[in-house]
Amino acid sequence: MNTNEYVEVDPKKMMGKPVIKGTRITVELILEKLSCGETFDDILVAYPSLDKNKILAALSFAAESLRGEKIYPLAI
Repeated sequence: MNTNEYVEVDPKKMMGKPVIKGTRITVELILEKLSCGETFDDILVAYPSLDKNKILAALSFAAESLRGEKIYPLAI
């Protein structure tokens, strides 16, 4: 999955945390909710601007980040 389609990292948004494009919903928030046992459906009800592909992109982004292969330049 191409996470760039759904996830962005911008130092001007949410202190540079990865977010779902067009929202202030962080990848971190999605991961926390899933780790607490919430289902995709629970998250979709709470955040109607999301869809299944955006949640999957958040998971994919997290997995890619843990691989340590990507570098995200910061604007100075």
